[in-house]
Amino acid sequence: MNAAVNVEEKLFQNRYRVDAGRPHIRIKQPDLCRTECGTQSCTYVCPASCYKAEGNGSVTLITDGCLECGSCRIICNEHANVAWEYPRGGYGVLFKFG
Repeated sequence: MNAAVNVEEKLFQNRYRVDAGRPHIRIKQPDLCRTECGTQSCTYVCPASCYKAEGNGSVTLITDGCLECGSCRIICNEHANVAWEYPRGGYGVLFKFG
């Protein structure tokens, strides 16, 4: 019998090596998230929950734990407000399985 897969447990197996002071993702114009973006899709599409909707309508980004899937750069196409690149060698997500 197959046991149910718990996504949070699987994600916990990954590790992330932070490149202090050099985030590989940034929100280009944070005010656009609050004033122009009606969906803030990044806040629910990101599988690592790096994007958070704040009470004042703004979006904050914490790149620690990013899975480097690129979903945010695809979903944020309304205003192309996400600058995304791969982390430097040796930094970023370290997948334990696969």
